[in-house]
Amino acid sequence: MTTATPRYDGLRLKKFDDAVFDDIDTLRSAIDDRIEQLLSANGQSDSLAKAMRTSALSAGKRMRPLLVMLVARDLGCASPALIDVACSVELVHAASLILDDLPCMDDASLRRGKPAIHIQFGQDVAILASVALLSRAFGVLSQSQDIQPATRARLVATLAQTVGDQGLVRGQFEDLHGGARSPEAIATTNELKTGLLLGVAVDMAAIMCHADESVSQQLRAFALAAGQAFQIKDDFLDGAGNDSAITGKDTGKDIGKATLINTLGFDEAQRRLSACLIEADRCLGAAVGGKGRTRHFMGALFAKEAKGTRFIAEPAKPRELRPSPQLAELRLN
Repeated sequence: MTTATPRYDGLRLKKFDDAVFDDIDTLRSAIDDRIEQLLSANGQSDSLAKAMRTSALSAGKRMRPLLVMLVARDLGCASPALIDVACSVELVHAASLILDDLPCMDDASLRRGKPAIHIQFGQDVAILASVALLSRAFGVLSQSQDIQPATRARLVATLAQTVGDQGLVRGQFEDLHGGARSPEAIATTNELKTGLLLGVAVDMAAIMCHADESVSQQLRAFALAAGQAFQIKDDFLDGAGNDSAITGKDTGKDIGKATLINTLGFDEAQRRLSACLIEADRCLGAAVGGKGRTRHFMGALFAKEAKGTRFIAEPAKPRELRPSPQLAELRLN
């Protein structure tokens, strides 16, 4: 039976007034409200439905759906369908986290400060919830109103490529079975595990806005650099000296794994983190302008790590699409 995806008309988002987009907390609440609505549409309340909602609505930054909304707004898009596009990305992210935490994967017991989904509901329900979240994500895209058929087809294809054997699945496989690897190979795995979901967020925003290819390329370069930065930041948080009560997840899981910190050392990993932040800011500024909401949002996320190189407010000049020394070094292009 096909479940219809109702039009979202909450929190004034159909009007897309600036006040909503200037308040990240309000926008985040709107995303959560819409996810709750999407996952409650069939009225079921068994353990499978609860696991899906628990995963998708657990405390988190909602970075990926917020990027969809903010980038699209910075590019001038005011479609009421944006929130459904954003939620589809978050549903895929939630599904991937369930799988990542399984005993046969990363074997994690904590996620966002609470027991992992397989700990709360059992491995069988966790796996099924992940599959159901993926299915719901594509259902949301395919049924969302206010999107032209050609645009909808591009969105679905883009999301499918992100999930598959050349995307998230490949990244997790390489992380589990890669063994000792070069810094370049680690960077490639980081792209697949983290950068791709950021990339699909900005790609789908660009598709919704019918952005030209030069803007889309700058956004992809931003996502790859930001994805590397987030993965390195996550590797730092995984250090055994960090407190799980603060990080919200198990620490020490990367001991013995091929990460940039383990391969190159703390100082070099920190240098690469800074280089990625500089490159991400440069590309984002070239794509959306110097005073866009997206840059302020990213600056807040990396305020601590940036240490004076954070996402700045000055207008960034567009640049030629060629590899910078930082990204050439990390094989991000």
